[in-house]
Amino acid sequence: MSRSGRTAVLLVIAAAVSACSAPLASEGGTPPGGAGRPSIDRAAPPLEPSLTITDPQGRTLTLAKRPERIVCLNGLCDDIVTTLGLTPVGTSNPALIKHPALLGDQAGAAVAVVPGTFGSEDVEAIAAMRPDLVIGLPGVHDPLEEAVERFAPLWTADPATWEQSVGYLRSLGALTGRVEQARGAEEQFRGKLADAVERTRGTGQASKKVVLMYGSTDAIGVDTTASLKGDLLSRLFDYPFPGKGGDIATASSYSVEELLARQPDVVFVYSLLFSAKDRTLSAQLADNAVWQQIPAVKRQQVHEMHAKLWGSGRGTRSMGAIIDEALEKVPA
Repeated sequence: MSRSGRTAVLLVIAAAVSACSAPLASEGGTPPGGAGRPSIDRAAPPLEPSLTITDPQGRTLTLAKRPERIVCLNGLCDDIVTTLGLTPVGTSNPALIKHPALLGDQAGAAVAVVPGTFGSEDVEAIAAMRPDLVIGLPGVHDPLEEAVERFAPLWTADPATWEQSVGYLRSLGALTGRVEQARGAEEQFRGKLADAVERTRGTGQASKKVVLMYGSTDAIGVDTTASLKGDLLSRLFDYPFPGKGGDIATASSYSVEELLARQPDVVFVYSLLFSAKDRTLSAQLADNAVWQQIPAVKRQQVHEMHAKLWGSGRGTRSMGAIIDEALEKVPA
């Protein structure tokens, strides 16, 4: 793929990361380890079945019947559908749904793959799957709405915080009538996050500066605190990487010099590889003199992570796996 083509793809990824995220008021980042934030409530509130819900972004959705055949065009959908004990009838994220945190290789491989590119999926193929509901990403799948809604409702969903992710789980739990599954998964995740917060503060991991980055040397992106993964990691560690405003092209863009200035102790990377010949982002940066000065690089604390889990995973299963992997790799 050409440099211009890769840049276009990266802009789509940036839109996905930035969608529905609000910029922070200052460049100061978050207090180390989420200090000063409210504690994590371990209890899930009651939930009742309903064919009308208001999602975490304030959008009201009403369905004629409980959805059973759901097509997933974003990673949040794959995660919450499987969490509720269902299986998508189609997915555009086969690498994610085959991850052990979701369905695993064998069961995940049985899910039909929606053809087309991200944001330009084949609508006729989606229609052939006879869905009751299609779930996509705002700012990416909105152009498909008119065509998709000829045969099924299109619900665009993208959480900017773990609380919003749980909100989408609860919303789909109500729509499908699987309220006990939703509440059980919510309580399990709340407990995991609360335990992780206590652990990082007890071990000293909360004081470690961490960053999650993606892209290429042409366009380095960071999951800022205005995004789901940045917000999640900021609950556990020192995460001084706020969003830079509302411009999608620049809100999550950080130079190598800016990374160095923030002195991260640990760098997590999910590399966007377009062909088998492409090198990971950390490999592309290996010879960069500024990159070599970053504390995490000096101490060999740069970790290439599963690109789909860390990049596209937005539900409680994905976030739980990310928490486990982060706790394992960030030194005390």
